[in-house]
Amino acid sequence: MSGVGILSAIIIGIFAGWIAEKIMKRNHGLFTHLLVGLVGALIGSFIANLINFPFSGFIGSLLVSTIGAVLLLALLGLIRRK
Repeated sequence: MSGVGILSAIIIGIFAGWIAEKIMKRNHGLFTHLLVGLVGALIGSFIANLINFPFSGFIGSLLVSTIGAVLLLALLGLIRRK
């Protein structure tokens, strides 16, 4: 996550995971929110760098992390259906 510290990354991860789970209509606990948000941050920042989408700070990191978390939950949903 660009331009944030470790504590901010954890907070962003929790929020991003929570937002993504609300968007995807899932319901999990705090640890799952954190895990989904942090993995989503990796996915989101990878994609943002591929398409040269500039992001920084809390809001930019939250946006990219949330998009990545939604993609992660969508992929997991596809895998579970098979």
